[in-house]
Amino acid sequence: MMLGVGALFMSQAAMAAKPLTVLAYGDSLMAGYQLPPGTGFAPQLEKTLKAKGRAVTVVGAGVSGDTSTQGKARLNWVLAGMKTKPDLVILELGANDMLRGQSPATARANIDGIVKAFKAKGVRVMIAGMRASPNLGAAYVREFEALYPAVAKANGVALYPFFLDGVAAQPKLQLADGMHPNPKGVTVMVQRILPAVERELDAIR
Repeated sequence: MMLGVGALFMSQAAMAAKPLTVLAYGDSLMAGYQLPPGTGFAPQLEKTLKAKGRAVTVVGAGVSGDTSTQGKARLNWVLAGMKTKPDLVILELGANDMLRGQSPATARANIDGIVKAFKAKGVRVMIAGMRASPNLGAAYVREFEALYPAVAKANGVALYPFFLDGVAAQPKLQLADGMHPNPKGVTVMVQRILPAVERELDAIR
């Protein structure tokens, strides 16, 4: 009987220690645009989580310039190329749709489709939202910014409202283009989103 209990405890410990895989899926904000190796979002998030004692691998799957349409189109190809199915995806898309003035309705449909595709494969999803530039007009801003909470609510997934929280409009935390984070900016982003990511990882455990 004692051997059985011991085996059970060992099995539980093994499950608890099983490394989790997080997929950082998005555009240039996930790709580490113009940043030195190891300073982008995925490597900084992995380093921070490991420093907190979590057995986690964060895989970067950001492509600079991707719209939500392009992000949706490459989804199956990305998953097919992964050695391990991700346990959690942080989904960040839509910024390029907005910068090009493309339809928020199209972005909403694409992001909804991506969320559903991940969920169908048993992957937990957290949406990282984006804000729209005021010069696009109040009506566009309202429709665009509303798509993220709407998709999250419809699919029952977590929402991190603004991926660039703490970095937007902060020149010292941005590259010269005024849009992308520099390494210090990424550090701020990681610290801001960390509690939400840890909640999702705990839910998986």
